[in-house]
Amino acid sequence: MNRVRKTLFCLLLLSGAAPAVAAVEAWRLDPVHTRVLFRVEHAGFSQALGIFPDVQGELYFDPDDWTSARLAVDIELARLEIGDIAWRDKLLSSTWLHAQQQPVARFRSTRVEATGKDQARVFGELTLKGVSHDVSLDVRLNKLARNPLTFKRTAGFSATAVLDRRDFAMAEWPNVVGQQVQLEIQAEAVRFTPSPEKENDDADPQHD
Repeated sequence: MNRVRKTLFCLLLLSGAAPAVAAVEAWRLDPVHTRVLFRVEHAGFSQALGIFPDVQGELYFDPDDWTSARLAVDIELARLEIGDIAWRDKLLSSTWLHAQQQPVARFRSTRVEATGKDQARVFGELTLKGVSHDVSLDVRLNKLARNPLTFKRTAGFSATAVLDRRDFAMAEWPNVVGQQVQLEIQAEAVRFTPSPEKENDDADPQHD
């Protein structure tokens, strides 16, 4: 009996000493507090600004191990806000975003690299206007805590990227519209518990 007790005691010690493996948590983007802003040169006079306010997506990540992160984002192009209806319609036309044929821009991460404390570079594939191309986002984790208003566990991020519009079949008007498009992303994501089936699948936006 004493030998059995000693064995059980040793097993308890070993289990307590084993390092804990953090779970990769699931987060859903909060569309109210998530925005994608773009800026592009307008004939050298100014930087034209536009905002996409309807951003849906899910994120799976462990803040202590960015390499385990996965991100999937969908952006409804027709929700574009540019400040002028005629200009907005032009940008949504077949010459540019072609929102009627491809109404949603999609980003799917392929890998993530930590670049510093609370910072990472997210590599992935952006599909826009029927063209898929590799892009990278420089991401900073601003805060991870319980939201004092909603009491939900929330993560806040800022990110930037630079695209070449020619990579997405938008090469027209080179003397008027800049070729480089700068993206600025402000996002908040809320912790949620996915279904067992969802945990076995790749991250993919859910529309409630």
